Amino acid sequence: MAQPTIAVFTKNRLNPAYDAARAAADRVAGEAGARTIHYVPATPDDVGEQKALVAEALRAGVSGVVFNPTDDAAMREDLERFAAAGLPVAVFINRMDGPALTFVGSDDIAIGHAVAKALIARLGGQGRLVALDGTPSARTARDRAEGLRRAVAEHPGIALVDSRVGYLQRAPARAAMEELLAKHPRIDGVWTANDMMAFGALDALAAAGRKAEVVGINGLPEAIANIERGAMLASADFSALNIAAIATRAVLRHLDGRPVPKEILVPAELIDRSNIARWKVPMIDRPCPRWDEIVRRP
Repeated sequence: MAQPTIAVFTKNRLNPAYDAARAAADRVAGEAGARTIHYVPATPDDVGEQKALVAEALRAGVSGVVFNPTDDAAMREDLERFAAAGLPVAVFINRMDGPALTFVGSDDIAIGHAVAKALIARLGGQGRLVALDGTPSARTARDRAEGLRRAVAEHPGIALVDSRVGYLQRAPARAAMEELLAKHPRIDGVWTANDMMAFGALDALAAAGRKAEVVGINGLPEAIANIERGAMLASADFSALNIAAIATRAVLRHLDGRPVPKEILVPAELIDRSNIARWKVPMIDRPCPRWDEIVRRP
């Protein structure tokens, strides 16, 4: 068989988690004698640009695709274009409907719930929360917000008083948090759908001279440092590196004629000061998981 070429689609170059995902795809492909081509919109999370990149990948004659969609609904037709070309696609991180080989991700509702529970526990079950939600077009963000809502419903002493969309990026999250601080004289806790937005929330809190407990998701190195020094309460090890590694392995297994399950969930663990030492290795330097470490069946 000729050297396989794997097209790797990520949503932007702003989030360090995607840097780790691209590095994981490169490492896994290299181990198998394959190569990667990366397709990243110049404008972060831009649907139109990602559609144009799909056309580019199809023209390039790639062997398979590892695909993180900018919008789970808008990119459905593009997933169908890959299928029509006979290309195996591992959708990763953001779940979407359509003809894919597999989906590789984590239980985002459970993750959103877990970090919310940590925040609520820190507040003793009493307090006023605000939320910085992710991009509405990202199903992973919508599911994490559902986890938050479920946690709040379990604790009558907790009020989710307001929310804003922070678009999973630092600068928009800071602007959103500034709006929330101006509107609400008391905020006890800030739930964010990813670490980049947690950083934006911390920036806004510091500029306003205000304090609140802040949680995020991704386990980024800056989040680990913030947790260690007490600026953030917790994050979750939603590892883009692990997820992208398994998604790449899935495509390569299929090309090798081996079975791949339709869904693969990669475990994610809550990170706080009690267990932080395990995550102090830079994300991009962490080992890629083997297939049998994550997948217990074909």
